[in-house]
Amino acid sequence: MNKSEINYINLIFLHVGIAFAIFFIPFLSKIYALLIAVLGGYYIISKNNQNNEVLYVSAYLVGAEVFLRMTGGNLNNEYVKTVVSLLMLLGFVLSGFSKNSIVYWFYFLFLIPGMLVTMSSQDLDLEIRKAITFNISGPVCLGLSALYCYQRKISFGQLQNIVVLLGLPVIATLVYLLLYNPSVRDVVTGTQSNFATSGGYGPNQVATVLGLGMFVFFAQLVFMSKSKRMLLLNGFLFVVAAYRAIVTFSRGGVITGFAMIVLLLLAAYLFSNNSGKRKVQWIMIFSSLLALGIWSYSVVQTSGLITKRYANQNAAGRVKADRLGGREQIMGTEIALFQENPVMGVGIGLGKSYREQMLGQEVASHNEITRLLAEHGLFGVLMLLILVLTPLMLFLVQYQNIYFFSFYVFWLLTINHAAMRIAAPAFVYALTLLTVHFSAAETAKEGVSTEI
Repeated sequence: MNKSEINYINLIFLHVGIAFAIFFIPFLSKIYALLIAVLGGYYIISKNNQNNEVLYVSAYLVGAEVFLRMTGGNLNNEYVKTVVSLLMLLGFVLSGFSKNSIVYWFYFLFLIPGMLVTMSSQDLDLEIRKAITFNISGPVCLGLSALYCYQRKISFGQLQNIVVLLGLPVIATLVYLLLYNPSVRDVVTGTQSNFATSGGYGPNQVATVLGLGMFVFFAQLVFMSKSKRMLLLNGFLFVVAAYRAIVTFSRGGVITGFAMIVLLLLAAYLFSNNSGKRKVQWIMIFSSLLALGIWSYSVVQTSGLITKRYANQNAAGRVKADRLGGREQIMGTEIALFQENPVMGVGIGLGKSYREQMLGQEVASHNEITRLLAEHGLFGVLMLLILVLTPLMLFLVQYQNIYFFSFYVFWLLTINHAAMRIAAPAFVYALTLLTVHFSAAETAKEGVSTEI
């Protein structure tokens, strides 16, 4: 084994140890959360951010967020988004940002009218202020991350390190889930999202980060496993992440992770030389067989209920009228609010209060797209156009980011089923804006080439 493989294995064991320690001594989760921020900040400053250490620390925090939430380590719900935003500001001080990123300054300007509408509301109180914070932290984190990453030059090796750092805390999450619920068969009794298999936390968010973990370990399997030992290790991590994601019974994260992998294989095929294309074809065949095996095992462990979940059936096999777990109704109210307030919107954070009047209960939005329309009106439309089109236009100019479409689809699908509850979609979106280049050593490796 070379030095990088030894370091990788040591880091895996470290995160297994972190999961065990926090499972038996829960208070350590808060210390872990603080240490990541404090030591991460010190690391960035000591290195003067010369190699974009801001992205390394942020990636690790993003990967750890759901683990911190499920173990009570988050100081508040916006902790990771706030810290990542502050790290990006630190990155601006140490490394600046692109002068061409003016489009994201417009993005920030378009956030202001919605805030003003809310602040002028006569119903403004402490809960509404919390709602503003809850709904603004994700967009601000995305905007600052985008400003930092916009056309920032980074090597493929550095990008690969970022991907690995996203995945390492997911290992701690997987170990914690296994300790919390070692037997899936014993706790699955229906087709609804399962909190027991999700570590007692929200299955939607757990599945989201596990889907991201599926992608990370699959990418490691394809690009970084140069020995049989590493092939087996990364293959094992991928299988466990995929299985535990499936048995949360939350479909969004699993479908997103699968889509990311499909797009990664497609990109790898397009980015490869002739020899690499043949290897990718074999990888596709092997991946299909592996996916079939994981799904078959999941069906057995859930007594077939997982099949009914994805067929939108209840435990008795009857098709449910609602395919998205109540989200259609929420999205319908947001579209109605946009139609009634097409210019200014109802105000950031106020959509939840309006839904209480329309539905008889307060329900938070699960869809960032319809939330932007309802709460920001025309300015929400403009923000969406910036977010959707800018990465695509950059990719047409500089198309060497092999992860581009995987990152892009993660952001797009995640904000459609989990809004911006966690920092992952904001940060991963920003990674699509990087300018990736291959060193001579990297282009000489088998499989991936700059010949397109």
